[in-house]
Amino acid sequence: MYSLAHLSDPHLADWRIAGPRDLASKRVLGFLSWQLRRRRIHRAEVLDLLMANLHDSNPDHIAVTGDITNISLPAEFDAAARWLARLGTPDKVTVVPGNHDAYIDLPWQGSLSHWSAYMTGDDAAPSSPAGKSEFPFLRRRGPLAIVGVSTAAPMPYNSAGGILGAGQLERLEACLAQLAGEPLCRVVLIHHPPQESATAERKSLADAEAFRAVIRRAGAELILHGHTHRAHLAKLDMPKGQAVVVGVPSASALPHEGKHAARFHLFHIEQAGEGWRIELEVRALAPSLDGFRRETRFVLGPVSPRAA
Repeated sequence: MYSLAHLSDPHLADWRIAGPRDLASKRVLGFLSWQLRRRRIHRAEVLDLLMANLHDSNPDHIAVTGDITNISLPAEFDAAARWLARLGTPDKVTVVPGNHDAYIDLPWQGSLSHWSAYMTGDDAAPSSPAGKSEFPFLRRRGPLAIVGVSTAAPMPYNSAGGILGAGQLERLEACLAQLAGEPLCRVVLIHHPPQESATAERKSLADAEAFRAVIRRAGAELILHGHTHRAHLAKLDMPKGQAVVVGVPSASALPHEGKHAARFHLFHIEQAGEGWRIELEVRALAPSLDGFRRETRFVLGPVSPRAA
């Protein structure tokens, strides 16, 4: 049985602005939000507790679905690279970016390039300065085909939304269709939730319906997302059966405003006949706030990967 850990939205807390010029953009809103509210929610000590429990669980692979930074400062990308190194080596950890990791329009070399080793497919050259052209990427790990997509793009002041774009959707469909002929469980990593009504319109994925259409035609067994800081469980139609969609809350959050406290998900995946048996173990921050504990464990079902 192969184990895959999923965490998201750590929003690393140890960051500072170098001066007023850092805020001469949309960043000023993010900075004010952090100072007035979010810094009391996203706590470094909570994330440290999560990482300790995660490493104790010793998963075969770890997936991180974005929002490692807060307002995309250069120093945040450096700090995030150091945090990822603590989490694991690039062959053991796969990352896709979130909207906070593309808060404003930045050169690739000064931003996400710091994480390129975690966002590069097995057979691909290192990510290019072009930015988004490397998505989707494909990694084969044990019985899994891990496909990473990017919904991260600079958005207007009042938006926390995301977009895949026609080119990425076309490449994603071709990738998933080709993988359908292999005995692999296809796992898609995406930051924004692709299911309907998961979040407010201004925070949503602009081309979510186009993504769902790709899944209806090509299929994927498991789709993992973050973004909402809430737990989600949904299903999307695919050529045979339904894909399972699972969202995880923020990895660093204290309980707040009715949202879930920090969690990570541990998936146990094995082949079952023509499909895949997927079991989900929820590891959550204890009410005592001094560690993580197993909250529940249940079977998501056998998921059939093949079209009739």
